[in-house]
Amino acid sequence: MPNEKSPKKRDKPAARAAPLTEQEERIVRIPLSELHPFKGYPGLRDIMPRRQPYQVRDDDPIMQQIAATVKVRGVRQPGLVRPDPEGGYEIIAGHRRYRASELAELADMPMIIRSMTDEEAVTELVDSNIQREDVRPSERAWAYRLRLEVAKHQGARTDLTSPQIAARLRSDDEIGKSLGISGDTLRRYASLTNLVPPLMKLVDEGEIGLSTAYPLAALTHDEQRMVLDGMDYSQNMPSLSQAQRIKKLSQQKALTVEQAREILSEEKKDAQDKVTFTIDTLHKYFPRSYTPKRMQDTIIRLLEAWQKKRQRTQGRD
Repeated sequence: MPNEKSPKKRDKPAARAAPLTEQEERIVRIPLSELHPFKGYPGLRDIMPRRQPYQVRDDDPIMQQIAATVKVRGVRQPGLVRPDPEGGYEIIAGHRRYRASELAELADMPMIIRSMTDEEAVTELVDSNIQREDVRPSERAWAYRLRLEVAKHQGARTDLTSPQIAARLRSDDEIGKSLGISGDTLRRYASLTNLVPPLMKLVDEGEIGLSTAYPLAALTHDEQRMVLDGMDYSQNMPSLSQAQRIKKLSQQKALTVEQAREILSEEKKDAQDKVTFTIDTLHKYFPRSYTPKRMQDTIIRLLEAWQKKRQRTQGRD
């Protein structure tokens, strides 16, 4: 048989780039008028004082640095948004860059557009900011509470009454590990969301330490108001031992206004052994970029130099 040439294979047409869909990630410049803050996680939307844990404050030193940089150079690092079915885009990460763009009167800013579920959005929002040094205790508390709420919605048992407590602890430990903390730390911080606003404000300002705040957070809101009354009456902040005694009375259903006043009026043994400065006070003498740790180290070095100078002066007398 004559050789028959096999049919010549046709080259496949070059694949065309598929149009981007909502599910695919892309970076675009979006008008500020089309952007709005995160609307909040449905499970906590009516509980959180703000819709998202991190507060954008114009007077915050880091915020002022960002605003100054954006005014000169614009936004170099894009934020993260998701399409909002009701119109525009919901900001997941980049709230401070968005505010800085507003202050600089920019028309738009670069954003990564990504389609996300509520749970995915919360995870991105929390994780993109939680490692910042300037995160306040209240912000960290609500961020951790959000992560626990998401885990609960996804099937992890996080309620203390669950018979599967071991599974809950494992879940909390896994979440904590992803955030660089233990499960116990995660739960303790999240418990601070039970504090009434005046007490939470004192924790943010450093007037009440975290170890003291944890037992206070275990009180009912009415009992916390008794503590506030006792603080006003005694003009004292609670110590750790006082907070623990108040918590014990609460567990015994025996806490009263009079007892709170009596406990908080007691003279603290270590009251004369501590000198406390608020961050706002120290920032009067340090650059705004200094962290609390750097300020502390600088103060120690200055005190050591002052002590050596005094010793030299006394040696010449």
